[in-house]
Amino acid sequence: MKKLFSSLPAKLLIGIVVGIIVGLIVPASVMVVLVPIKNIMGQVISFIVPLIVIGFIAPSITKLGNNASKLLGVALIIAYASSVLAALLSTVAGYVLIPMMNTAKQAAELKELPADVFGLAIPQIMPVMSALVFSVLIGLAAVWTKAKTITTILDEFQKIVLDLVSKIVIPILPFFIACTFACLAYEGTITKQLPIFLMAVVVVLVGHFIWLAVLYGTAGAYAKRSPIEVVKYYGPAYITAVGTMSSAATLSVALQCAHKSPVLRKDMVDFGIPLFANVHLCGSVLTETFFVMIVSLILYGQLPSVGTMILFCVLLGIFAIGAPGVPGGTVMASLGIVTSVLGFGAEGTALLLAIFAIQDSFGTACNVTGDGALTLILTGYCEKHGLAEQSNIGVDL
Repeated sequence: MKKLFSSLPAKLLIGIVVGIIVGLIVPASVMVVLVPIKNIMGQVISFIVPLIVIGFIAPSITKLGNNASKLLGVALIIAYASSVLAALLSTVAGYVLIPMMNTAKQAAELKELPADVFGLAIPQIMPVMSALVFSVLIGLAAVWTKAKTITTILDEFQKIVLDLVSKIVIPILPFFIACTFACLAYEGTITKQLPIFLMAVVVVLVGHFIWLAVLYGTAGAYAKRSPIEVVKYYGPAYITAVGTMSSAATLSVALQCAHKSPVLRKDMVDFGIPLFANVHLCGSVLTETFFVMIVSLILYGQLPSVGTMILFCVLLGIFAIGAPGVPGGTVMASLGIVTSVLGFGAEGTALLLAIFAIQDSFGTACNVTGDGALTLILTGYCEKHGLAEQSNIGVDL
């Protein structure tokens, strides 16, 4: 029993439950303390995320050698295909289900959180997308120039990042998740918006699990390995994503889960998981597609045309690749096509942001879990094309 409650999944679940209870019963004077604590922990995690991206992707590319460019292209193609196909699945579901739903026009008013009186700012050394581009370029350049010194430095940096993850990020995650859910409960997201929350989440959750089943089934068939041996290790990553609402903040736990799988190549894990955390947002894309159709019906009296939705899905997949893996990153990055392709005004975008924020955690959990399936596809690709596995120090957290 003691071992059970000391495990990471148990700590994360306890954090969610305790956070909700605290948020429902404590007065504003307590939230004045919890809000800055949550913000500081969140900023520490966010600060380390670009280091994780650099520490894993760049060394992995150097180990892949001349195959790096080809694998990078394959990874981007399957990430884009997953997002677009998930969006199209959501579109079909929207045309079938949304006319049957009694959609409310607006969400209930939320209680305002106390201001962060501490106001400590810990900016990242660079945005996550900059870290991703830097990692890819420095890794490829090191391969092309055969830069042994840089390769050695990147390997050492990876070991440093592993220690940061195991000694800082993992220990504070349960407390960060508890504070996050305390804030959500205090605001009223979990109570006042419960009817809208349940209606939206039930539909998109079913869509998430259907799409994950498609991804893992396809990956298993292609790689000729059991997808169950991947997905069964993803429980902690799923729970962490629900709590943090951020693919980037969940990255350290996702790496840990993927490394436990006996059917995933370790070099593909270190290369694929950090990359997909930033370019593969299938759950968020699926959710946003369904919700723009709901908003269109609520505010404008009709669903978008089939041609409009297909164009929206194709473009949304591109925007998802460039969207930051942070809460609301996908919908914020795509507001341009929401207004230009779908014709949403200020009221429409505001309602979309509000509804999307209610379930953002579950879309993120789908994104993170789906990354394991794409990494299995990369593993199968390497096996089919005779690419030898590269030495790797692994992740042991």
